[in-house]
Amino acid sequence: MEKTSVKPYNTDKSKKEEVTEMFDNISAKYDFLNHFLSLGIDHIWRRKAVKKLQQLKPKRILDLATGTGDFAIALLALKPTQVIGMDISPGMLSVGKKKMLSKKVEHIIDMQLGDSENMPFEEGYFDAITVGFGVRNFENLEKGLLEMLRVTRKGGKIIILEFSKPKRFPIKQVFGFYSKVVIPFLGKRISKDEKAYAYLPESVEAFPEGKAMVDLLKSLGYQHVESTLVSGGIATIYSGVK
Repeated sequence: MEKTSVKPYNTDKSKKEEVTEMFDNISAKYDFLNHFLSLGIDHIWRRKAVKKLQQLKPKRILDLATGTGDFAIALLALKPTQVIGMDISPGMLSVGKKKMLSKKVEHIIDMQLGDSENMPFEEGYFDAITVGFGVRNFENLEKGLLEMLRVTRKGGKIIILEFSKPKRFPIKQVFGFYSKVVIPFLGKRISKDEKAYAYLPESVEAFPEGKAMVDLLKSLGYQHVESTLVSGGIATIYSGVK
């Protein structure tokens, strides 16, 4: 299985260790930067992703790479009985747990520390899994995708929301400048982490998208795989069924 080689800090540490360190470093500023740098569009993308689960009406949902829990909160629109938000970063989870308490949803959303490539859940436990802007951070993409499939029940659905590279003028040029120049510049100054927001465009560039991602999901056993471009191709929603 091929491992994604792009890492935030390019040290001797594993990608998993570096990603954990990066998100711990920026956790205090993450929500502000995320919404500010995406101009608030990330909320719209999550709502579109959640709508793809409406027909399924899942009761037990896993939100992987949950971060501070924004996707997990958006999933409450489906009226689930349980949402587990799992992340590898203790810093992000700490912010997320406070958010759940402030919104009084901690009885439904359980924020847990864990590794998406080696999860503690039994086979077929979840009705649905979501991942928002997280799969490109997996150390071993195929292993993580297979583990997601393992813990999803037969007939359950997996939704992946991830950045992609727009192909059409002028969105391609505008987004290219914004992601490679503006985001690293502002991210560095606000988060005080020089590498974290430079890693964003680098990891997007290295990540398989569109047909390549669809073909990968199919090859791993995902059924009825679809991809939907949002905001002119700035992001893509992938869906598959077990």
